[in-house]
Amino acid sequence: MCRVVDLQQAVLAKNDACAHTLREDLAARGTALVNLLSSPGSGKTALLERELTLARERGIPVAALTADLATENDAVRLARSDVPVKQILTDGLCHLEAEMLGGHLKDWLPADTRLLFIENVGNLVCPASYDLGETLRVVLASVTEGEDKPLKYPTAFGLAHLVVVTKTDIAEAVSFDGEEFRANVERVNPGVEVHLTSVRQGVGEGVLLDRALAARDGAPVHIPVMTRTSHHVHDDGEPQPCDEHSADLGTVASSRS
Repeated sequence: MCRVVDLQQAVLAKNDACAHTLREDLAARGTALVNLLSSPGSGKTALLERELTLARERGIPVAALTADLATENDAVRLARSDVPVKQILTDGLCHLEAEMLGGHLKDWLPADTRLLFIENVGNLVCPASYDLGETLRVVLASVTEGEDKPLKYPTAFGLAHLVVVTKTDIAEAVSFDGEEFRANVERVNPGVEVHLTSVRQGVGEGVLLDRALAARDGAPVHIPVMTRTSHHVHDDGEPQPCDEHSADLGTVASSRS
């Protein structure tokens, strides 16, 4: 009888293989993928729109994909930044998977893209388990969500390369304790950077873009203690293959500048 844990391991094994292929394909093009995770309503769309606009103003080729169960509302908002944007509708799936992402990128991603931002489905549970081939995984939390958020969702925060706090302009109004939040992040992910932002006030503007560019250009990325040390495997000990047609982005490459 197939156990649930066996099925989960098989699904994650295939996803890991696809993520590995996608990461290699993007690296060959000179593109770094930034995976943004958060709860619904965290303000990540507003923050991403501002960072995309800033990238365009600086002349940095960027693109973004946003994922939701329904509507293209976020894609419409991000398109105001005047950079390439695409919506992924998951038809009820609570997270993105590497194979799905690879399929959407094929024949769409501009060849000169330096940074690809992925706005994952609003959810801190399911998306945390799925590698998308990212160079940088960023977890966001708004001040309205409470200081104990990292403790409630230890996998999401524990695997982050960077943590961003949003809506700090209303921190005092909701009695947000920044020091307690940082302490809780440190408990699940020692040493990870925590940055405060407010789109309304311009606090922390450009931090996400700067960190993403640095990672793309080879700067060391924080290694979470929780990072998995073993790969998902078949019963025969071999990783599951990824369907080549879904992850292959082609052979067009752009040199890093």
